[in-house]
Amino acid sequence: MNPGEIVGAGNTATVYEWENGKVVKLFREGYPYQDAVREYENAMDVNEMDFPKPKAYKFITYKGRNGIVYDKVTGESLLDWTLRTGNLQECAALMAKAHEAILKHEIRNVPDYKDFLIHQIKKASISKEERLKALHLVEHLEDGTTLCHGDFHPGNLMLSQGSISVIDFMNICRGNRLYDIARTVYLIEYTPVPDGADNPDRIRIQKETLSRLYLEQMNLTKDHIKDYLSAISIARMGECPNEQSRAVREVL
Repeated sequence: MNPGEIVGAGNTATVYEWENGKVVKLFREGYPYQDAVREYENAMDVNEMDFPKPKAYKFITYKGRNGIVYDKVTGESLLDWTLRTGNLQECAALMAKAHEAILKHEIRNVPDYKDFLIHQIKKASISKEERLKALHLVEHLEDGTTLCHGDFHPGNLMLSQGSISVIDFMNICRGNRLYDIARTVYLIEYTPVPDGADNPDRIRIQKETLSRLYLEQMNLTKDHIKDYLSAISIARMGECPNEQSRAVREVL
């Protein structure tokens, strides 16, 4: 079986038509094999869980590129839909519904979220005092076995006829549900506006508004997640060292 037409492309992989209503996500040449396998294993771990997502089937190698065969998901990303319609309230409602469906599940055979935070904090270019303070904060965050997506944001939600499917399970972990909610708030509100964007001030306001509406839908405030946001903001300095974020000065 050869891949068909391209149906999507990202930084690490291209998605092609496959047989019988499926697609194959082929990672780019040189993409680490262990990372591709981890995404496949993560997808298989959640395959039978009760929340909307494309089912994963098998791991393949095609002309030196590793890939994963999934069910095909039609529609557009919730990010594109929101940019097109401007309906932040509905976006927040759809996000919250999909996220709650994930967070009701427990999982044990995946990394602990604290290990991820600790690893990234140790990589961050900060002083020894700041690092020790951040590690102490992580140590005192709540433990848990809740399934955390790890990268839950509108770009990883596909919308078709009013229904959401969740994609991209590379970063799943276990932990307290407030961690995954805080991570979503961070990704929505505190990551930078893309370079060259038209009217960056308007986009920044939309990001802040969506973050607030999403938290309201989750029946939370920033006070509930402030310690998680603080830890995430420092860890992000190790995870994405070139990313200029407002979070460090606004959250800490």
